[in-house]
Amino acid sequence: MQGRQGQDWVAHAGELFEVAMFGGDTSALDRSDDVLDAVEAPLSMARGKVLHVRFLNDREENGQELVLFERAAELYQRLGDVSGEAGALFWIGCWHQVVKGDGTTGRPYFEQSYALAKSVDDRMTMSYAIRHLGFDDRDAGDFDQARERLTESVSLRRAIGFRPGEAAGLVALAYLAAETGN
Repeated sequence: MQGRQGQDWVAHAGELFEVAMFGGDTSALDRSDDVLDAVEAPLSMARGKVLHVRFLNDREENGQELVLFERAAELYQRLGDVSGEAGALFWIGCWHQVVKGDGTTGRPYFEQSYALAKSVDDRMTMSYAIRHLGFDDRDAGDFDQARERLTESVSLRRAIGFRPGEAAGLVALAYLAAETGN
């Protein structure tokens, strides 16, 4: 069950192969790499996200999750897709924080994700990255910074109309308020 767009990309890569193989235009190989990377990057992200939800459901770690997110980050960077790279970096950080319980290792990925997403006004990715930075702040006992970051996440989500994310953010703020006696 392959979508039309995926078929188009794969067909285009096949055409470039033929140009290189039978036409002698070896520059078509580099163009083919770009086409295939543009297919593989979002596919790697999607597979990694599916594995992450499986982890959330059964709490069984699958090491392929991290491999897929790292591959996506590499491909998006190679393609110059800043938003895609920011998203992949977020998921690498999320893997460390959520799957491994290591927010300290995840933090630089969230920070880089946020900075890249901000540079291209990708408010959805910004909202995820800042939210998880807030969770790391909470875990470190910096409740004021956590509240500020969780509030920013809610504001970003509200601004783009991401209502389920906004609701999840409000729940996180409520838990933080309860935890700090506010």
